[in-house]
Amino acid sequence: MGASSNLKPQLSISTFAFPAEKSRSRLETLPPRRFLRVPTHAVSIVPDRRRSPRAYLSLPLQLTKIGDRAEATPVTLVTKNISSSGVYFLAPRVIEPGTGIELEVSLIERPLGRGSVRLKTAAHVVRIEACEVPGWNGYAASFDDIDFRRDDEIPHNSAS
Repeated sequence: MGASSNLKPQLSISTFAFPAEKSRSRLETLPPRRFLRVPTHAVSIVPDRRRSPRAYLSLPLQLTKIGDRAEATPVTLVTKNISSSGVYFLAPRVIEPGTGIELEVSLIERPLGRGSVRLKTAAHVVRIEACEVPGWNGYAASFDDIDFRRDDEIPHNSAS
């Protein structure tokens, strides 16, 4: 019973069995709980107000329509990040916030087109940012309507 008998818990399970007023007075006498180490994944440096987590992917993107004007030959751009609710990309244009756009993002590209998946969406620009490249701007767009285009062929049942 030497040194180990001197170690007594500060809080026992029986403490929680007391009525609320007795329990409260007993808990008030305990020192505040301190964390020796805080896990880094639990602390955020910059608050993120986004609804959906972002994937920082460089995917081919084609801007097919700006406002009411369809692009004659859509230029292939690249996404900076994408989520289930929006996309951020760079473009050599000036598109005002609130403007409706249509775009197509290649999620999976396969040679010969079999198994390719493209996200075709109507969206609207929510934010414009200046970027390092002269004449280019960064655009945050929120998806309004999403459609997935797949190039998969459905096998035909030859037994029927």
